[in-house]
Amino acid sequence: MSDRSEKAVAELLALGDIELGGSRDFDVHVHDPRFFDRVLTQGTVGVGEAYMDGWWDCESIDTLVYRLLRGGIFDRVRPNFHVLAAIARSRLVNWQRWRGAEVARHHYDIGNDLYEAMLDKRMAYSCGYWRDAETLDAAQEAKLDLICRKLGLAEGQHLLDIGSGWGSLMNFAAERYSVRATGITLSVRQAEWAQARKSDLPVQTVVEDYRELTGRYDHVASVGMFEHVGYKNYRVFFETVASLLADQGLFVLHTIGANTSMTFADPWLTKYIFPNSMVPSIRQIAAAAEGLFIIEDIHNFGVDYDPTLMAWHANFEAAWPSLAPQYGERFHRMWRYYLLSMAGSFRARQTELWQIVFSKRGVEGGYRSVR
Repeated sequence: MSDRSEKAVAELLALGDIELGGSRDFDVHVHDPRFFDRVLTQGTVGVGEAYMDGWWDCESIDTLVYRLLRGGIFDRVRPNFHVLAAIARSRLVNWQRWRGAEVARHHYDIGNDLYEAMLDKRMAYSCGYWRDAETLDAAQEAKLDLICRKLGLAEGQHLLDIGSGWGSLMNFAAERYSVRATGITLSVRQAEWAQARKSDLPVQTVVEDYRELTGRYDHVASVGMFEHVGYKNYRVFFETVASLLADQGLFVLHTIGANTSMTFADPWLTKYIFPNSMVPSIRQIAAAAEGLFIIEDIHNFGVDYDPTLMAWHANFEAAWPSLAPQYGERFHRMWRYYLLSMAGSFRARQTELWQIVFSKRGVEGGYRSVR
């Protein structure tokens, strides 16, 4: 480790008024001096791995990330090998092409016990809607109801949920709006959990790739799945939805979004949390939907992902003593870093959350926005 490396890192931290060894909850405490060279040579991969290895700590990682992003750290850091490799990798190969995406095995099949401990009672693993909510359960039910109202669900209709997870939207829609629902996921453990807990509701979950779907549905929703489609497949995704959706039906896309168009994701997040995933921009979504759909409504409530992630983190930490024997301390630090750094990113408005309503032919008389 050189003094120059430590000075360089200190200058980057200063962009967010963050100090090495300071007394505030967002200051950084370094336990291994190799940290400085690792950060400068490996970028976000080095930062994340060094935290997993116990080389540094921060009492409030979410605030640390928020302050760095608002301070404009990305304007000062040049792309390193890991970023350049991610760009080349995404351009050369369509990593999301194959059935049985790696992200299902790597992330969603980790263990239902983890998600049961972390999520709300309905097991909704996407941004809650906190406008009038004070608890995670209430925020998730508000989000599910928001989607149903945006779709205009009516009794007896058939809803398709692309990326249905543990079945939260389907079960809610069947209970509150008397529809039947079909959901697809690539996660075997999600499907097993959802099928075992659907009770007598007219819903079913199948393990299937969206590109293999056939049939016709009154409405379609996709919640927190589009981030795994990949920019080379955005057009195919919308073509598939168009072929499945009834002419008078609506499609609600709920997705994390980027403020600028990207063709790769953060290297640490790709390596440890969401393999082969990336978030779209509005421009990429609009281009993929052009000629197939009319955009009726765009609703940005990305700021609500901050309290959602913080609630997940609180649940995760409270449950950790029972989870520790199975997952281990390195996973503990990895998962904490994932949840808190993402919270900081949404708080800093580096990342967004959109619900977009599409129609195939336009709603006669105009679509009335639902909030």
